[in-house]
Amino acid sequence: MSTSRHAFTIVELLVVVAIIALLVGILLPAIAKARDQTKAAVSAANLRQLGVAHGSYAADWQDHQFTLIDDHMGDYGNDVTQAFASYETRNGLRHPPILLGWAKKFSTGQYALWELGSPGLSAYQPITFVPASGTGGERFGSFRLPNVKQFNQYTCGRFYHPMYYAPKGVAVTEFVKGAFESPYEYRLKEQQDERIAWSSYCMSAAAMFSPDIFRTSRSGGWQNPWIVGGAFRTPGYGQALYPSLKTHVLEHNWLQNPQGTTCNPSFVDGTYGGCEPFYFNHAWESSPMTLFYDGHVEGVGVRRAMRADGRIRAQSDDPDAGLWSRDTAWGDDGYFISLGYDQANTSFHVLTTDGIRGRDVLSR
Repeated sequence: MSTSRHAFTIVELLVVVAIIALLVGILLPAIAKARDQTKAAVSAANLRQLGVAHGSYAADWQDHQFTLIDDHMGDYGNDVTQAFASYETRNGLRHPPILLGWAKKFSTGQYALWELGSPGLSAYQPITFVPASGTGGERFGSFRLPNVKQFNQYTCGRFYHPMYYAPKGVAVTEFVKGAFESPYEYRLKEQQDERIAWSSYCMSAAAMFSPDIFRTSRSGGWQNPWIVGGAFRTPGYGQALYPSLKTHVLEHNWLQNPQGTTCNPSFVDGTYGGCEPFYFNHAWESSPMTLFYDGHVEGVGVRRAMRADGRIRAQSDDPDAGLWSRDTAWGDDGYFISLGYDQANTSFHVLTTDGIRGRDVLSR
């Protein structure tokens, strides 16, 4: 008994193609979203590991937070240049350097413990308001250096390690491509054009100073740390009055909810091959993964931080009141606000009013 077979008609083939296209259209966004969520989860895990490391550091240093500057440096002079010079004169040795790690210089075969050069003295302070003459580094500081040797001994023992670099930070991770596999603590090859790929994560600069620096406006307002005794003595974790509302470490660049753009054209000479990413406070939609002082991790939206700040300001008749200090050396521009992607207007985390004793968000 014979049977006949019928080939697909053109209409049937078109229907099949249409169904496949529809499925692809449905699945691709879902796959992309799942991949994005996975990367965010990896970043959150990195932050939790950093939280544990900070706890270990505090256990070794009488509850003090990580710092790279002598607690009493302000006693040596009224500015950074004078203070570091006086420190060396009085003590007979220079201030302990910022260590990047042991590395091999392949051109000479030299294996040595490398130190941070540029931006020099600015990197020792939690954040630099007035840089040393001719050195640059304004708005930079140790709050950007969670992966130097003085701290990474509590984690992985390496400067370039995936736990210090969020997977969604493409501009940065591309710049350090290959460094993660290096057997050395530091890799000189990545110091392209004397540039270093800074960690994706940054600590709260305000919380690394004495709370007397970021005073509320009613208490006299912000003070230059070089004229305040004990300004550089890092406060202990026990001083956090709102540990569940004060940010500790977060993603420095705009990584969550990006709008298809990475490099900020407002920066003429970017750090990563000419590219300088937008920062976490540069867009309404930004929601950096964040570690709080109580150890929990969550995404903190710029909108949420701005609403909290606005609520506090509305409750006060003081125009300078708010959750972040608008009376520092940078005024309303705060942490590069004018170079933002849209009209986002906040410097939460970096310039928190009252430092570690302050809040960056309010309870929901």
